[in-house]
Amino acid sequence: MKSNPTRPAQPKAKRTSLKVVAGHYILKLYVAGHSPKSANAIVNIKKICEENLQGRYELDVIDLYQQPQLAQGEQIIAIPTLIRKLPLPLRRIIGDLSNTERVLVGLDIRKQA
Repeated sequence: MKSNPTRPAQPKAKRTSLKVVAGHYILKLYVAGHSPKSANAIVNIKKICEENLQGRYELDVIDLYQQPQLAQGEQIIAIPTLIRKLPLPLRRIIGDLSNTERVLVGLDIRKQA
């Protein structure tokens, strides 16, 4: 095939990982219905994400009462459990997420002092 002399060659697109592209976080919070611990975990993680990851995160809240089969697939042994899917490596935090500093360090958003 002949090249077209009127059009310059286009450079090839560079491949980058999701972590590098936007510092994007994918989080899944596993809860059990509307228990006080579950409700607190939802409120706490939403606040932490809004204050520290503005526009750079996706948060899925999964109620294991409604979707119990997901507990085995993700190896959930306690609830509430927060799983950071991206950026890798995968991280897990168990509890109501009320200790903001612990959550930030656990998600590798803030380094431990």
